[in-house]
Amino acid sequence: MDGGSSSVKSQWFALSIGCAFTLSASLYLWRKKSKPDFPNGDATDKILELQASLKGALDKCAAERQGRIMAQKALREALSKSSYDKVESTSYPMAPIGVVRSCFSRRNGTPRQPLLVPLAKATLMFDPARVPQASLEGLEGYSHCWIIYVFHLNTDIEKLWKHPSQSKFKAKVRVPRLKGERIGVFATRSPHRPCPIGLTVAKVEAVDQHKVLLSGVDLVDGTPVLDIKPYLPYCDSIHGAIVPDWVKVDNLLAIASVNFSQGFSSSLADCWSLVEKKSLYSSPDEFQSLIRQVLSWDIQSVSRRSHLVQTKGGIGDDDNVENTICPASKVESGQDEEACEQDSSNVVYHLILEGLDVSYGVDSDANVVVEKVTLPSRLPSLGEM
Repeated sequence: MDGGSSSVKSQWFALSIGCAFTLSASLYLWRKKSKPDFPNGDATDKILELQASLKGALDKCAAERQGRIMAQKALREALSKSSYDKVESTSYPMAPIGVVRSCFSRRNGTPRQPLLVPLAKATLMFDPARVPQASLEGLEGYSHCWIIYVFHLNTDIEKLWKHPSQSKFKAKVRVPRLKGERIGVFATRSPHRPCPIGLTVAKVEAVDQHKVLLSGVDLVDGTPVLDIKPYLPYCDSIHGAIVPDWVKVDNLLAIASVNFSQGFSSSLADCWSLVEKKSLYSSPDEFQSLIRQVLSWDIQSVSRRSHLVQTKGGIGDDDNVENTICPASKVESGQDEEACEQDSSNVVYHLILEGLDVSYGVDSDANVVVEKVTLPSRLPSLGEM
């Protein structure tokens, strides 16, 4: 609210100056014209009248300013005293200003962090009714920007509307780099938070009217955006910043290699003609590079590693992985984050990028083989891409 008060002060000052300037100019012109025609007494009376009018205008401006300040103070006090029993009354004037159209059609495969997949592209489309085109002027001068958004696909988001004693919110979450060990949610970047708000950084490729083309994103298609801010290296990059040792462990999420089957290119060519005009990518080769970058990191969820891995030594033995079982009931119900199907002794995983179904497998040595690209049962429309 401090920013709002400063804005009000500036507006009041400008209004006061404007009023004073207008009345002074009118007074000067009137005096210049009145000298030949009016006696000194009449001119003096008119001057006093105009001075009184000026004082009245300034007093009115001051009263209006004071009224706005009192109203803002009352609003702040009301918000701060809102009861948890009435969550709907604890609100601020915030609404999405735009939506992300991303290459990631589903949560599965979306990078865990920004800039891990440089070829991950998205278009941030602003609502013209809320964001005038002039708002984006100058953004093209920055290489990167911060994006504040909503985790709109969280499966537990309905819990957040309940009273804290009934929400059953989990204070600790499983962390991939800790092999599923739990840690406090505020020590992670988990999407499951008391307020489902995310913060990410992306590269600004271009600004076009009400759209911003981004790369290196970790945002799923349809993500509502609350705000964007320019990335400032001199204050956003902190020299000597410290993180826990477990954050530095990347080998747990690394893939040994990503290879493509002999029939992959032909399957991609068959699909490309149908999505080329809608795609964020200029060629099948660039799209194939995207697949390689996405699958270079282990995109399996912690729950899949711990519950859906069948090994020679039993469930969850990471040292002797033989194959993975994906229950059909979970795939059909959409409960699992990662779709897969049983194919003989191997598992076929499915990654949806730009509405295309990418089938691949992972062997026990963490080598990925991308089999083919096909159209899903229902090709997303342009508005869903």
